[in-house]
Amino acid sequence: MHLLINIDVDDLPRAEAFHRDAFGLSAARRFGDGAVEMLGAQAPIYLLRKPAGPTGAGDARRDYHRHWTPLHLDVVVDDLDAALARALAAGARAEGEVREAAWGRIAQLADPFGHGWCLLQFLGRGYDEITA
Repeated sequence: MHLLINIDVDDLPRAEAFHRDAFGLSAARRFGDGAVEMLGAQAPIYLLRKPAGPTGAGDARRDYHRHWTPLHLDVVVDDLDAALARALAAGARAEGEVREAAWGRIAQLADPFGHGWCLLQFLGRGYDEITA
């Protein structure tokens, strides 16, 4: 399977800057003024300019306030404190305190477009610390 990640945003230049500054991604291909491909993760991330208002899915109207979805992205980092500082400086909002678990540390964020993200720093054997 080849995975592509698509993220709707209402302001493409602002979204490109956020993903560059927060996560170290870089712009690759541009698709007119409607999309940009960001590289530097294990899968390419496509930022898609979609205005707020029209139907996003089902009957739900697209908006860029903080919203809940059963899907979010985790970014695995070597230094959670440094990664969190970069993301916050780029415009992310922390949602709670950094938490520690047997497998490592986690910080929950919202990006400027309402999407949820987690920063993970694995410690020891990572998730293997909690597997049977």
